[in-house]
This record gives sequence, structure tokens and C-alpha cells, in this order.
Amino acid sequence: MVGWVVTLGAAVLFVLAFEAEVAQPFRVPTASMEPTLACAKPTEGCTASFNDRVLVAKIVYRFRDPQRGEIAVFDAPPAAARACAEGGTFLKRVIGLPGDVVSERNGLVFVNGRRLDEPYVPAGERDRITQSWPRLAPGRYFVMGDNRSSSCDSRTWGPVPRSAFIGPVVATYWPPSRWSAR
Repeated sequence: MVGWVVTLGAAVLFVLAFEAEVAQPFRVPTASMEPTLACAKPTEGCTASFNDRVLVAKIVYRFRDPQRGEIAVFDAPPAAARACAEGGTFLKRVIGLPGDVVSERNGLVFVNGRRLDEPYVPAGERDRITQSWPRLAPGRYFVMGDNRSSSCDSRTWGPVPRSAFIGPVVATYWPPSRWSAR
């Protein structure tokens, strides 16, 4: 009996340490990343029966900074809660890195004057915004949802500080029909 208790205790400690330090699961709650990451109906803009569940590699950002194009999880800045009526933890795609100038022209994104290749954004999900934002300060990142017409992101509330990033999304593990590694 003592052996079972010790084994279960060790397993629980391992899982808790793993989640706190290495990787953590997250649920996709909104349509801002559709169709790349799906959320469940009846939430507005959602197309799936179940919310995607993703695995975030928390340990990665201990060794490197967020990279352009990857989907990252971060603690939303306070301005996001004010501008979007929601806060907490967000999943968005990293678009601009420190020192970059990000602009959008009729829904097409440009970084430092060069059009960003975004095969993950369907034409129907692009908005028609034309705007430019100031050069990103050191330690600041510009993030956007793939569903541009339904995403409250850096275009609305500004850049995300490096310290707010939790980790990149490395896999979708639920529902099983959407399993994928990133």
C-alpha cells in the first residue's frame, strides 16, 4: 500500500512540476485564431464542435525569444482588457519583433516595408484596415490573430512586453481529429 501511495505521490509531483516548468495545456476560447486554431460554437465566429486544446512549451522562452510567425501564449496587457472587454491569457501569432515597424494596407501586413507572407490567413478572414504603428521598442512584440476581422490584438491595444510571454504553441492535442505538431 505504501508503495502505491509513494508512486502516486511521485506521479502527481512530476505532473505538477512538468506543467509549471516545461509545458502546459491551454484551451482556445475565441475565434481570433480561426481556422488555424478552432473554438466551439455557439461562441461568435467559432466553427467547431469542440474547442481546440493546445500544448505550450513554457521552457522554450527561457532559452530564446518569441519568433515571427509562431503562435505564442502570453498574459494580455492591461490595455487588452480595457479595449476588448477580455483579459487573461491570449493566443496570437507573433508578427513584429523588437525594432520592427508593422503596417497593414488593405488587410495585407508589412514588416519594415516588406509584405509578410501569411499563408495561414485565408483571404476571407482578412480585414480592410490600412494603418501603421510606431517602431517596436526593445523587448516589445506585435501580435495578431489569424482571423483578422475577429481578432482584438496589438492593432487595438499595442505591443506585448517580452516578460508577458509564456511559450509557443507546439501541438494541438484535442480533439483527436485536429492533432498536429507546430
